[in-house]
Amino acid sequence: MSSLRTRFDPRQNSFDVLRLLFALLVAMSHGVAIRTGHQAQWGRSTLGDFGLDGFFILSGFLVTRSWLTLDSFPRFAWHRFLRIMPGFWMCLLLTALVVAPIAAWAQGMPSTTPFTGAPSALRYLFGNSALLIVQYDIAGILADTPQGASFNGALWTLFFEAFCYVIIAGLGVLGVLRNRRIVVPVMLGVLAVLTILQEAGLPVLVNDRILRLTFVFLLGAAAYLYADRLPMRTDLAVASAGIFLLSVSMFEDYRVLGAAPLAYLFIWFGTCFRWPWSIRTDLSYGMYIYHWPTMQLLVLTGVGTVAVPSFLLIGLGITAAMALLSWLLVERPALRRKHSTIPDRVAEATRGGRSRSR
Repeated sequence: MSSLRTRFDPRQNSFDVLRLLFALLVAMSHGVAIRTGHQAQWGRSTLGDFGLDGFFILSGFLVTRSWLTLDSFPRFAWHRFLRIMPGFWMCLLLTALVVAPIAAWAQGMPSTTPFTGAPSALRYLFGNSALLIVQYDIAGILADTPQGASFNGALWTLFFEAFCYVIIAGLGVLGVLRNRRIVVPVMLGVLAVLTILQEAGLPVLVNDRILRLTFVFLLGAAAYLYADRLPMRTDLAVASAGIFLLSVSMFEDYRVLGAAPLAYLFIWFGTCFRWPWSIRTDLSYGMYIYHWPTMQLLVLTGVGTVAVPSFLLIGLGITAAMALLSWLLVERPALRRKHSTIPDRVAEATRGGRSRSR
């Protein structure tokens, strides 16, 4: 029987294609809300929620692999920093210094409004720079738009992504990922029970976002840890799709029964349907972080009155151009620093400090 371990090829798979698809799903879902003020929901989930959960499932798989490959906390942290922070900081900078003044001007306000009004663009820039989004509004400029005052309602997930990285790093440092892999299934069991209790309306004393995103992230992590025991079969994929759809129809939170089947379905597809060409230009992150401010600007123009499909097509096209620039000018140059000696020097200094303390 073919297992995930034997089928997964890190150099030839469809994970990049899936991530781009997930980014498009999130962008389309948010675009509809930005244009109309509402979007279709299945229980408590939207189309974008399924895309976001897909991101976290694949991230759990790939980040766990990254830790076990690198086996170094400084280098792991360095790689994760380069993947998220440079692009994130540039997005904050462009939103505060470019998007906000244009949005003010488009509504007949002085272009200095973002810097003279409250909360200010500079507060937005520096207050959010640590990844935890504490300010979405800038000077009330977008208050009258269908989706409200938020300049980028998609960025909140990045803090939780980093939170999941910390979990993997902690488990890695403790040796759990290599030597005591049963801990991850136990954690998943606890999160599954909490999800069921939450569906039943009982208090779970856990932040809903932490519960949701950690659950699906660890499903991806568990898939990698048990890749040698996880069969990759078409009949299991079909059954998983059926259980997922059943859970969507039965529960407010589809994850009660559908989270694990959805994780299997995505990993099966990404592993077994290998993309024939290498995707060297990764637009998924740029699509994710730039679609919201792009479409918020568009809704202030004549494009904001066109039919929803046309609005989405124009918005996604402009966002794709922004994502390409982000990849070429920010993300790819940052990722070329992955092999820097900085993490090794940090690790050596840490070991030296420990030796002296003894």
